Amino acid sequence: MLERNIKLGIAYDGGNYHGWQRQQDGISTVQETLELALVHVVKHSVSLRAAGRTDTGVHAAGQVANFISDTPIPTRKLPHAVNSRLPADIRITGAQEVPDDFDAGTSARSKLYRYTVYNNKFRPPTSEKYCYHFYHLCDVSIMQKAAALLMGEQDFAGFASVGSIRQTTIRTMMRCQIWRKYYWLYFDMEADGFLYHMVRNIVGTLLEIGRGHWPAEKITEILESHDRNAAGPMAPANGLSLRWVKY
Repeated sequence: MLERNIKLGIAYDGGNYHGWQRQQDGISTVQETLELALVHVVKHSVSLRAAGRTDTGVHAAGQVANFISDTPIPTRKLPHAVNSRLPADIRITGAQEVPDDFDAGTSARSKLYRYTVYNNKFRPPTSEKYCYHFYHLCDVSIMQKAAALLMGEQDFAGFASVGSIRQTTIRTMMRCQIWRKYYWLYFDMEADGFLYHMVRNIVGTLLEIGRGHWPAEKITEILESHDRNAAGPMAPANGLSLRWVKY
């Protein structure tokens, strides 16, 4: 059987995992759990290449990964076969054969992350596992003004946590939208790439601006400083989800 490059759509609740990437010390991760299930189905070792290496506690509705396989199983049957061997908090949402040069990471043109905040003095009655409870009332209009300053090609070093090992800290922000629905705040960020903790650091900063602690222009100051210490606190992982990847 000829080898094929197979692309997977993946969704997961990251609350029970130490991020996406496989760890050396046997700590439970999404990648390792998926690879073990795939091995049982395709009957050979599997090494997944993912679009994004989500951190501990971060969720995904639209993660993408690919692997090389000579399995005779049709791609349309793979999701059901693999899901039957996965825990309930990880699901394959689709599978398709793609060209040999497709790589879920390097072929991606952009990714969109959504951060969800429950903005009320009382804790949310449900869904706290998937949002950040921020009890200071926030002004959406001032946060939107600040978010506009993040658009375009910029050096985002000021929003990157220590441990961000990249050749460059320059990224292009294509979308940074904020809106409110009752007590819920939603932050959508689309970019050609993200630095370590970049989205969570931006959200933490925007919330400080929204509560009136800083003016919107604080964003420009942080970008020009290239200093993570100039930005706001990092928002918790549980409010973040990888929504989709564009190729």
